[in-house]
Amino acid sequence: MTDFVKILGITDEAYDTKTFEFQMDEKASPGQFVMVWAPGMHEIPMSLSKTGRIKSITVKAIGEDTKALHSKTVGDVLRVRGPYGRGYALEPDRRYLIVGGGVGTASVLPAVKETGADTIIAARSDKDIILRDRAMKYADNVWIATDDGSEGFHGNAVQLLREKCAEKEYDCVLACGPEVMLYFTLKACQDLGLDCQLSLERFMKCGAGACGCCVMDGQRVCRDGPVFSRSQIEKMKDFGNSRRDECGRIVKFR
Repeated sequence: MTDFVKILGITDEAYDTKTFEFQMDEKASPGQFVMVWAPGMHEIPMSLSKTGRIKSITVKAIGEDTKALHSKTVGDVLRVRGPYGRGYALEPDRRYLIVGGGVGTASVLPAVKETGADTIIAARSDKDIILRDRAMKYADNVWIATDDGSEGFHGNAVQLLREKCAEKEYDCVLACGPEVMLYFTLKACQDLGLDCQLSLERFMKCGAGACGCCVMDGQRVCRDGPVFSRSQIEKMKDFGNSRRDECGRIVKFR
């Protein structure tokens, strides 16, 4: 579904991150994404940080296209396609620990709202923390981790995850963030005997599974993901090792 939507509200989440609200009646699930375009930018995929009738995307200004989005104001029009992909499979009786790293926190926020589960928000510093106030409205507990120790736990998301799992029992971890964080989140869940669902990021041109740029080991991240289960990710040789660029060429992480 493609809609032309007006920006209804803009919230400054951090010095380089904004949330844009718009009305879109298409039903969406936590973990799904939309393709967003406006004049002066290429179409890009953005996770939904709100999934109700009033939806939102939370955008970190890191490139030309996201900086173009940051230049928009209330009343400006965006073209939005979607929602696309498979989101988090949420079950009412499971005990979740939800982890958001950096702007990946946007993807998990709708799951926090739906489950009220304990939540970790990780960032480089206190200036980079986003969406904490919204998480605190819904979650039983919200814990902050910063790499430099400027707020909350001094360390990364996975270190805090291990600490909280030693204090309390969980059934499953839901996480979105940089791939290095997700790689070590998977390792931690394997060590702890926990299930997990991880939202992966790859270069997406179409969002509908046609272009092949986001393929990982035969799985299309935009169509078969972006959320994958532990058993699926454990079979992926590309996870934590490589991705495809905008031309479909394989690029090694290391």
